[in-house]
Amino acid sequence: MLTPGYTEVEYGGVTVLVGAGRGAYPHANSVLVRGRAETLVIDPSLSLVGSAPPADTALVSHAHEDHIAGLGCYEVPVHTHQKDLAALRSRAVMAAGYGLPPDATEHTEAMLRDRFHVRDRPDATAFTDGTVFDLGGRTVTVVHLPGHTAGHSGFLVEPDGFLYVADIDLTSFGPFYGDVGSSLPDFEASMRRCREIGARWYGTAHQKGVIEGAEEFSRRLDDFAGVVEKRDAILLEFLDEPRTVEEIAGRRLVYRPHVEGAHVEPVERRTAARHLDRLIGAGLVAEAEKGRFRAV
Repeated sequence: MLTPGYTEVEYGGVTVLVGAGRGAYPHANSVLVRGRAETLVIDPSLSLVGSAPPADTALVSHAHEDHIAGLGCYEVPVHTHQKDLAALRSRAVMAAGYGLPPDATEHTEAMLRDRFHVRDRPDATAFTDGTVFDLGGRTVTVVHLPGHTAGHSGFLVEPDGFLYVADIDLTSFGPFYGDVGSSLPDFEASMRRCREIGARWYGTAHQKGVIEGAEEFSRRLDDFAGVVEKRDAILLEFLDEPRTVEEIAGRRLVYRPHVEGAHVEPVERRTAARHLDRLIGAGLVAEAEKGRFRAV
């Protein structure tokens, strides 16, 4: 029998399957919820490949490769939010959603297939905000938390009081809203919604793992959300003279200078444009001339 690539940690009736490297990308933390009638797995990751625990249903928080790399281990009903459903059903749609140049999109689709075992799931069906999965003595309720992707969702497990917040992951990298379907205002609204849910445990998909207590979660969420404000401040300082979106992308709001790859420039451009929209709306930035922006 293969040795599991994950470590099981129990939180009431919820089992977190902690991925390699504490769930650092390309791995992630998965969640197993057992009821009297059924068992449900959330976000089967790369660490589950070859040693996936049995489940009757699979839920996907959003259609990114690190959250579905182990999905091929499950020939069971699979569900995701309706706004991410097309990407889960089609690997080509998922690859296109990253908004990369055509040659890079082809490479990405091959990477999804070969490294992350992603295959089309035309059998996948949609859930919506508030959908309840009753496992018998334990329920899993969908909490739509868009921004990272349009369909990004969390899941509240009761009666345990366990809220899985997926890629609102509290890491120092900060919120990511650089894909085609991402939204900065939606991400901020989703973080506010998380604060309103008084859970006992808050499970993240990556390195920070599980946070106990609403007060500690809120403190860490403050730090996470603060990265958005830091990006605003960097941009305002850079706009001491008129700059184009291309120049802002070159300055980098998201990735450190040493990070390379076909994804960097498109993500930086979209992130720059979203922060510009936010700052223009706040009256802090104006278009000084056609295509060039400056702090007011």
